[in-house]
Amino acid sequence: MTDNDTCPCQAGRSYGECCGPYHGGAAAPTPEALMRSRYSAFVLSHVDYLSLTWHPETRPADLTLDSGERWVGLEVLDAGSEGDVGWVHFKATSRDGRGFAVLEENSRFVREAGRWYYRDGDARVSALTPGRNDTCPCGSGRKFKKCCGA
Repeated sequence: MTDNDTCPCQAGRSYGECCGPYHGGAAAPTPEALMRSRYSAFVLSHVDYLSLTWHPETRPADLTLDSGERWVGLEVLDAGSEGDVGWVHFKATSRDGRGFAVLEENSRFVREAGRWYYRDGDARVSALTPGRNDTCPCGSGRKFKKCCGA
């Protein structure tokens, strides 16, 4: 991924203007910015970044990503903060060998020493079965039947 490529978090900016600086060590200014940068880290398999931005009290001892899973879409439904506590409600779409799935999560964040950390979240995963004439969830912009449903 180059700085000029479109950022995987789908905020509509280049990687160098969006999540790239956070992956390089800059502090994310809001819970939403941190969540988007974490989504991009999942897309790009930046396990070290995911670990560094996960609060030490809730961080798993071993973080391994599913190599067969490809993250293809992100939709932020709500985000905000009050003081040093923040939240983000989002839906993220992934694809693996079995098809598409949607992870919907209400994430909680905490700010310590000027940096936001992912604390935990209430998540649910559901299968996504697009209709033949729906836009393909892979992000191609094509109809599902002419793309991944073919």
